[in-house]
Amino acid sequence: MFDYLIVGAGFAGSVVAERMASVCGKKVLLIDRRKHVAGNAYDCLNADGLLVHQYGPHIFHTNSEQVFQYLSRFTSWRPYEHRVLASVDGKLVPIPINLDTVNALYGKQLNSLQLEAFLASVAEPKEAVRSSEDVVVSKVGRYLYSKLFQGYTRKQWGIDASQLDAQVTARIPVRTDRDDRYFSDTFQAMPKLGYTHLFENMLDHPNIKVELGVDYREIVRGVSFRELVFTGPIDEYFGYRFGKLPYRSLRFAHKTICKERFQPVAVVNYPNDHRYTRITEFKHLTGQIHARTSIVYEYPCDHGDPYYPVPRAENAAIYAKYAELARSSPDVHFVGRLATYRYYNMDQVVAQALTLCANLAGVSRAELCESETRAAAASAA
Repeated sequence: MFDYLIVGAGFAGSVVAERMASVCGKKVLLIDRRKHVAGNAYDCLNADGLLVHQYGPHIFHTNSEQVFQYLSRFTSWRPYEHRVLASVDGKLVPIPINLDTVNALYGKQLNSLQLEAFLASVAEPKEAVRSSEDVVVSKVGRYLYSKLFQGYTRKQWGIDASQLDAQVTARIPVRTDRDDRYFSDTFQAMPKLGYTHLFENMLDHPNIKVELGVDYREIVRGVSFRELVFTGPIDEYFGYRFGKLPYRSLRFAHKTICKERFQPVAVVNYPNDHRYTRITEFKHLTGQIHARTSIVYEYPCDHGDPYYPVPRAENAAIYAKYAELARSSPDVHFVGRLATYRYYNMDQVVAQALTLCANLAGVSRAELCESETRAAAASAA
């Protein structure tokens, strides 16, 4: 008999498994359809010995010291600040928009004091900001929107930015200085030996049994457990009772290049040219020293593994019906991106999972994170 059956060995499921096993002494069975742990954060050595992120780049950043210190139990870190360039009209310009972006695309020599007034002069004020297009044009105007956002959004989401919820672009900053970091969080780093190594350390506990390459529907009938933690698609769990929740997927084309470096930063966006949205070069992320380098092209698509919930009002309404069903299932706990139909960063998923564990254990999240109690001690008590 297991105390918890946890479906999904990504961040959400693995954090719940680790905390419930080590702090509460619970017996946990963690399963995943894939044949590896770490979910979409999974990394591995390719045939050429290069460390790659199999499902696209995963960049860790957070403002939560609690989340950072919790994960630091399972990995040491490599300091890393992420930078992204966009290929526009033969130029590579910083993303998010900063002083250098505007000067390069407009052919100007503005300073920081002048930039704010310039952007105000080209912006298109909106009485009500309803869409992702509204967010951008109201901040930086139609020209920068068309050069940097319009084409990228159409490729990424399969629809125009005017049809997407404002939240998609609302979190993208516009900077009036030359700060070219993609994130401004307090903690920015990469797991020194990779994400998979972090997960293997996290799940190395006698109270955790991991079974990979198995489907929840196949195993649930033959396993005895008290409670279920589900991190998969919530609509799938409820048999698509209210219809399927739409997702965008990705196709990845990995390639090894016979030179030490391919591009100046880890990620270059292609908002207007080519069918792919971006190219990632992993050695920038991993710090690996190797005579060759590995890149991946990302092609957004409608079919395949679910990656991005599509943020539109009608989809939120469907999810709300599933969330109501979830609230009426007290022995089933839904956590993570797919189970809550939200595009969370990794640190947000970890925080959500820690909160669930604290609620299950009847303690505060701080108490849960500070506890060093291992299962053997809990069992002995």
